[in-house]
Amino acid sequence: MKQEKVAKQNEPKKEKETKTQKPTLNLIKVICNCGNKFETLSTAKTDIKIEICSACHPLYTGTQKLIDTTGQVEKYKERLAKMAALKKQRSKK
Repeated sequence: MKQEKVAKQNEPKKEKETKTQKPTLNLIKVICNCGNKFETLSTAKTDIKIEICSACHPLYTGTQKLIDTTGQVEKYKERLAKMAALKKQRSKK
């Protein structure tokens, strides 16, 4: 009996086999607002539309470009104007 126990201890443990379902990769088209188009592998099933890609991103192109999405720049300028007006009112008192 001792020999059987020793033999079992020396055997490598069998790992449980787990079946995992791997996602399927699809060849899709990516379309940027600048007009650049390219194909890539993705788990998405439809084409993807993006705002900025490597062809128009300032980090890759080296040119600074102001990108305004949904009027964020105007909202920021309005906030700055309100803060400046509040500072003037406080300084008058």
